[in-house]
Amino acid sequence: MDHDDLNGTIPSAMFSLPNLQQVSLARNAFSGKLNMTGNISSQLQVVNLTSNQIIEVNATGYSNSLILIENPVCLDNISFCTLKQKQQVPYATNLGPCAAIPCPFDQSPSPVTSQNCACTNPFQGLMIFQAPAFSDVISPTMFQNLESTLMQNLSLAPRSVAISNVQFSPGKPLTFTVKIFPASGTSFNRSEVIRIISPLVNQTYKAPTNFGPYSFIASTYFPAPSNKKSSMGKAAIIGIAIAGVVLILGLIVVAIYALRQKRIAKEAVERTTNPFASWGAGGTDNGDAPQLKGARYFSFEELKKCTNNFSETHEIGSGGYGKVYKGTLANGQIAAIKRAQQGSMQGAAEFKNEIELLSRVHHKNLVSLVGFCYEQGEQMLVYEYIPYGTLRENLMGKRGVNLDWKNRLRIAIGSAKGLAYLHELADPPIIHRDIKSTNILLDESLNAKVADFGLSKLVSDTQKGHVSTQVKGTLGYLDPEYYMTQQLSEKSDVYSFGVVLLELITASQPIEKGRYIVREIRTAIDQYDQEYYGLKGLIDPKIRDSAKLIGFRRFVQLAMECVEESAVDRPTMNDVVKELEIIIQNEGARLLNSASLSVEQFGNKKSQDPYAEHLPMNDESSSNTFDYNSVYSYSAVQPK
Repeated sequence: MDHDDLNGTIPSAMFSLPNLQQVSLARNAFSGKLNMTGNISSQLQVVNLTSNQIIEVNATGYSNSLILIENPVCLDNISFCTLKQKQQVPYATNLGPCAAIPCPFDQSPSPVTSQNCACTNPFQGLMIFQAPAFSDVISPTMFQNLESTLMQNLSLAPRSVAISNVQFSPGKPLTFTVKIFPASGTSFNRSEVIRIISPLVNQTYKAPTNFGPYSFIASTYFPAPSNKKSSMGKAAIIGIAIAGVVLILGLIVVAIYALRQKRIAKEAVERTTNPFASWGAGGTDNGDAPQLKGARYFSFEELKKCTNNFSETHEIGSGGYGKVYKGTLANGQIAAIKRAQQGSMQGAAEFKNEIELLSRVHHKNLVSLVGFCYEQGEQMLVYEYIPYGTLRENLMGKRGVNLDWKNRLRIAIGSAKGLAYLHELADPPIIHRDIKSTNILLDESLNAKVADFGLSKLVSDTQKGHVSTQVKGTLGYLDPEYYMTQQLSEKSDVYSFGVVLLELITASQPIEKGRYIVREIRTAIDQYDQEYYGLKGLIDPKIRDSAKLIGFRRFVQLAMECVEESAVDRPTMNDVVKELEIIIQNEGARLLNSASLSVEQFGNKKSQDPYAEHLPMNDESSSNTFDYNSVYSYSAVQPK
């Protein structure tokens, strides 16, 4: 019962329950004296009271693990105030007589073929159990039972599951590596990998009861290639590949050294006079300024002045990229200034490409780029300031805004239109790759704006359908098919957006206490519940108890279509926009005072802004005045 705002004195009788194995009351507000004397349960292994207000301890009747770090009693430096390191649990699957055979670095001895030892490429991942029973952690029988249920539930061959690297410490999760070996051949194919991973990632596989709730993090797996026989031996192919790599690396080293010596002197002079001198990748592009639409170059001194030397009072956020500051520009405009920290900066060419991309994207449901700074070793992006913060903050109630059901429908359709624009009207189309509730911002009228294109991927005409790329994104929102195949498409954004729709319903984060929101909703749906669709216990009480949820059933169905496991079964963002408009209009919501156009009509006809009652008549960014098909002339930005 962690993080539950419990308080008072902990009764000593609680520790006498005969079958009690673990007590975890961390991060509450318990105070006073902790008394653990007398008849303490012999089964009790761990008591975790981290971060409470306990000032005195008497634990003479208890000799197992007691954790009191971050309590006032720790000022006396008692033994209960240090945390033991994770310890190796003495269990690993017996691989039989084949365990000692040598294998390539990406393969392991297969226990499936113990009579004819062979090396295979197993699928593997990390299993994390949040609350295992303590007697089972050291019981080989329980691990063997877990292996059996995995083989049975996933329809695997006998002896095809192996557990290793088991780690556990009191008060912490149990973790271990699971390897699943192919029944024949050396590798799984793509369909087999998807069949295995789906029950684990979506938690439809049920572990033995004593292991408690779990999560599964899969390692990247490269499926078996097609069954074409090679005319060359394996050793010959490996030898040729190694020789080729060595030759290429040697040529690259020589070329880099020669070019670097030639450019060092030139760059030292140019860097002081031209902030764009080192931007190009060479040839005619070297030194070119970025070609922008509507964004401008800011000097370092300008941004330093408007943020009071980047003071903490102007800081409004931070992340892996760096810090974000609020500042007032010389023209009076309030802006959000995103300053990259050392270690997260891009190369000059990548930074140039990003600001050119951001400057081309213009839509009322996308955060606009105002400008950038690239000098004195700094990389900064200047965005329009969105005052009401992220959707996640508002769902958690941190902004003091009442997000009723109608407002949530408006946020859904607004952010959907922004995404649809990126997919279908941006030139070239853009896949966001990191759609989540913290990347959707709300303005003063609660209009949604999609933000943070730092992971975006351009899609050229020759790449339509999918792009092969390194997997990037956020756990909980990540398309499982993209994760496994590294094949990125617009449907990957659709999956992430479906998770955001479920957040609008529940106000919960995608993964909370080891539970995945997609699986929880899918399991709870009841077709016969006309009012709540079986989700009454999961709906955010702020909307469940206040008013009728218009269009709720179809909204849930649309969200579940977006999070289908196979990309081909998901709608496009254009389809999502149309469906949300139908939900609002058919159910009688009076959010849209006039019919709004779906994404395929953008640019063919100017439409009445669906939220015009919240915007000033002279708002140049509204769809009344902005033609998405307008042609811009590129103008080079020159340094001051």
